[in-house]
Amino acid sequence: MLETLRNAFKIKDIRKKIIFTFLMLIVIRIGSCLPIPGVDSDVFANWFASQTADGMGFFDAITGGSFYRMSIFALNITPYITSSIIMQLLTIAIPKLEEMQRDGEEGRKKIAEITRYLTVALALIEAVAMTIGFRRGGYLEFSSGYQGVLDIIMVIFTLTAGSAVLMWIGERITEKGVGNGISIVLTINIISRMPDDIKTLYDQFISGKNVPKAILAAVIILAIIVGMVLFVVYLQGGERRIPVQYSKKIQGRKQVGGQSTYIPLKVNTGGVIPVIFAQSLLQTPVIIASLLGKGNGTGIGSKILRGMSQSNWCNPSEPIYSIGLVVYIVLIIAFAYFYTSITFNPLEIANNMKKAGGFIPGIRPGKPTSDYLNRILNYIVFIGAVALAFIAFVPIFFNGVFGADVSFGGTSIIIIVGVVIETLKQIESQMRVRYYKGFLND
Repeated sequence: MLETLRNAFKIKDIRKKIIFTFLMLIVIRIGSCLPIPGVDSDVFANWFASQTADGMGFFDAITGGSFYRMSIFALNITPYITSSIIMQLLTIAIPKLEEMQRDGEEGRKKIAEITRYLTVALALIEAVAMTIGFRRGGYLEFSSGYQGVLDIIMVIFTLTAGSAVLMWIGERITEKGVGNGISIVLTINIISRMPDDIKTLYDQFISGKNVPKAILAAVIILAIIVGMVLFVVYLQGGERRIPVQYSKKIQGRKQVGGQSTYIPLKVNTGGVIPVIFAQSLLQTPVIIASLLGKGNGTGIGSKILRGMSQSNWCNPSEPIYSIGLVVYIVLIIAFAYFYTSITFNPLEIANNMKKAGGFIPGIRPGKPTSDYLNRILNYIVFIGAVALAFIAFVPIFFNGVFGADVSFGGTSIIIIVGVVIETLKQIESQMRVRYYKGFLND
């Protein structure tokens, strides 16, 4: 990795892109520390610190602490992520959007434009809900003491504008920097919270212990983190290559075709999306109940909410609540199949191969090819989903059994590793293109 970056800095164009990306990230971190004008961020921070809903910690992690500070970037890029997922689902449900996606670059530009408008709309809705909800709860106080209509409007538009600005910065990084801008913004947000998490681990397991115990604890913590990262790297790079042979054709006096290629089926076909879906489905009711001050009673509803909360899973003193963990794992596997089914269409691939004169050796073109791809895909998705569930389970296990209270978990590690790998691949690709251009010019 270091060798790739060192070589990239030797090329002027790529060096400019890396520096541009770095400067944009500095702007993001500065904006994440700037409070909304007039808002007393200490009051909100004290309320946030008293919350036990797990979704709050993850939301704060992906916003880089800006939500905790109630900064101008408090919403961050979460509306964009939500709108992107919605657009992916709508592309399958609405034929018009599906046609746009097939129209190549022009179609993708139209979908991207719709996604921007949807992002702003979602940011506005979230800003209104957050502002009104926190104001009614007395958590959103102004340093001036006045909470008039203009103050409320200012907070709403500041939150909405902050999310729109981050979306714009992400797109500029994609255009003028390196890697996928939105993914890089999300990654830097998660990384920015890790020093606090490392300090928490140090205070819990190392500080105040005698030297042998402190060293043993440090080695175990380091081994778990490194092992998780290596496992995610292995998972992200795993794929099943389906060989494809194209038949030879005669065009004029020339014989074309006949080449061999393959269809790469990634083991982790859904990426981190199934984990986010499952986490959102379980944590949303917990967060809403927390905002409304509910869920602390002794009734069946409160017990169900506690079972949905990750902080109660793998707790040796209350094992009954770990049923929620079983539901969580089942949801991850189910969403992995669901997301793969809407993003990968074996029948369409089989028909396209048949039209192009391609076939899988030993498999007849058409429906037999589609059935074969479906069978292989189901096997691969199951392996990937179980691996995802394991990555999500490990941090939860240590949080529950040993009380390792950190904001980042398996989801964060998958995002960071995936984005770093893809960004390095893009840098290497640009270096390779640059090398070929220089070679041809010589």
